[in-house]
Amino acid sequence: MATIEVGQEAPDFTLPASNGENLKLSDLRGKKVVLYFYPKDNTPGCSNQACAFRDQHSAFTDADTVILGVSPDPLKSHDKFISKFELPFLLLADEEHEVAELYGVWKEKNMYGKKYMGIERTTFLIDKDGNIAKVYPKVKVAGHIDQLLEDVRSI
Repeated sequence: MATIEVGQEAPDFTLPASNGENLKLSDLRGKKVVLYFYPKDNTPGCSNQACAFRDQHSAFTDADTVILGVSPDPLKSHDKFISKFELPFLLLADEEHEVAELYGVWKEKNMYGKKYMGIERTTFLIDKDGNIAKVYPKVKVAGHIDQLLEDVRSI
């Protein structure tokens, strides 16, 4: 299991994006990137997180920062999620969870005594040079966006 450390180059990847194109992370060099991994479209916590990013999207844009959401859901699910909540940023489909594994966020989870593999809600802040500036493991949605925006403005 990969461990991503602050200061290291963000592992590059290419994934299908909700705009119908393939997005390559390294193509965003020169901008700051918020790369957030979330478990599933249209679930309460993930919807709250996406809406919090939506509500602060212009502040992130003003800070020259791109927001990318990643989950194992297919693009069709992402399209419904984007429409339902009017999300102004791209969602990436990591259906084989290869990128989640690359970033060390594909983990064993336990719900009601049942063990399964899934995404541990985690955010990575990537600087303009493509390096990891900050890692936010086991994200709690409340207050996360405000902290992230403060950190984005400081790098």
